[in-house]
Amino acid sequence: MRAVFSVGKVRVDKEIIQKKALKLGISVTVCSVLMGCQSVPDTDALGNTRYQTSTQPSNKRNLDKQEIARVRTALAAQYIRENKLDAAQQQLEKAFAADSRYAPAYDMMGVLLQQEGSAINLAKADEYFKKAIALDKDFEQARNNYGVYLSQMKRYSEAAAQFEIAGAALGYDGRIGALENLGRTYLQLNNKAAATKAFIRAMEGNRSSLIAHIELVDLLIEQNRILQAQQLYDETLQLVQDKNSPRLLLQGIKLAAAQKDMVSRQKLSQQLLSAYPLSDEAKKLKGWLANPATATWR
Repeated sequence: MRAVFSVGKVRVDKEIIQKKALKLGISVTVCSVLMGCQSVPDTDALGNTRYQTSTQPSNKRNLDKQEIARVRTALAAQYIRENKLDAAQQQLEKAFAADSRYAPAYDMMGVLLQQEGSAINLAKADEYFKKAIALDKDFEQARNNYGVYLSQMKRYSEAAAQFEIAGAALGYDGRIGALENLGRTYLQLNNKAAATKAFIRAMEGNRSSLIAHIELVDLLIEQNRILQAQQLYDETLQLVQDKNSPRLLLQGIKLAAAQKDMVSRQKLSQQLLSAYPLSDEAKKLKGWLANPATATWR
């Protein structure tokens, strides 16, 4: 199962990152990330002249420290997208130094360690996700990302619990993705009734959810609800603008076979075998053609 992690809370426009970083005295790092110019050491993190007497309110320093942590975390997210993991690590360490209680930095470190993928770093990632949630129990992004991690570790029941929380958080911009992840996790637990409900919830929140469409087509076919499956399949083809994939072709073959549409079945079978001969779907089709009475589709 491929679930999706989110960096939603630190998705900041590049120009905004640059302006914020300049204000906070970390312009060189932003320059090197966003514009590829040569890196030089950072200035004072708070941008203050040494020994200067401050007349700012007493809480200004704390606000600046949190803002530094936010920008550093945003930069780390950008580095992760570019697969520059060492640079991302450096930014997150600076985020922790600025504000040791900034939950998104711990979440992003978990994502970073998970993406690196070694056994040592995968073990460390667990604690960072837990820390992010402990610091902010309403941090839905961290719950979704922790669920993705738990799914990767095959701890599916724990993952489902995290996705349930994120998927129920109205207003969270990653809620639909969390519900898609939840449905896929329930499939791993062989709880197809719960998976169906999760995918329906995802579609209710966003009728264009492609993952929910594709998964529900298979679930409806298994339940022999062919007319509903066909309607949803036709809607899916509109979403992908008729760009076929092995899975969609196999679904079309199943539906054509169930409705005894031999012309469509043969046409789609030829497309699958010629365009994707080495795919798992082509192997399933060959098995079904060899022995349709006993072959299984999934």
